[in-house]
Amino acid sequence: MEFFLTLTFLFAVGAFCGWVIELIFRRLNSKKWINPGFLHGPYLPLYGCGLVLLFLIARIPLGGISPVWVRYVVLLAIICAVMTLIEYIAGLIFIKGMGIKLWDYSARPGNIQGIICPLFSFFWAALGAAYYFLVHPYILNALAWLSNNLAFSFFIGMFFGVFIIDVVHSSQIIVKLKKFAEENKVVVKYESIKDHIRDFNQNAAAKYHFFSPFRSDSPLAEHLKEMYLKLEKQRDSRK
Repeated sequence: MEFFLTLTFLFAVGAFCGWVIELIFRRLNSKKWINPGFLHGPYLPLYGCGLVLLFLIARIPLGGISPVWVRYVVLLAIICAVMTLIEYIAGLIFIKGMGIKLWDYSARPGNIQGIICPLFSFFWAALGAAYYFLVHPYILNALAWLSNNLAFSFFIGMFFGVFIIDVVHSSQIIVKLKKFAEENKVVVKYESIKDHIRDFNQNAAAKYHFFSPFRSDSPLAEHLKEMYLKLEKQRDSRK
């Protein structure tokens, strides 16, 4: 039970911290405040799973490997490989199973199917190094505190209650995007449609809802048709 609480606590912390990282990263890239991910709230499940995996990987006994720097290289290589694999699997599930691309690295050198690329694998390794050397010791202290203050599990329960409600609500949008992708035999780029709705609301002098980026006066299906008609016109103009 205590180990389960530990993992749920790490998932919650990782999901929130990952959301903050992505929020800042997108702000620096696009100069806009964009709510990252496919959920409404401030959390990204991929990063939550990532922190859980980092915690488990950091517990792998590598004491038999020497010298010390080789041990660290092996550990970071494992972190980089595992995190990249998780990112690839998650991206592939959405693309193949739902016709939705949550992120797109197609413009990055060395990318594989636009899902993973060397640059972001390096970022995963850098985050893993930062976690292992700077955060992991404090995580252990936090977990020790948690084990002595199990009442805090109430707040973890609240987090997952809100999280599950958000997943159920967001899945309704996913279903609509999946239906459009199947009917038109395309892969819907999640971030592109969010940007399209954002620009539409701004042009219509409508309020932009940061935590509800798909809220608009026009139906989602109309936005999808309009966006892909524009893309087709752009392709035709290049021929």
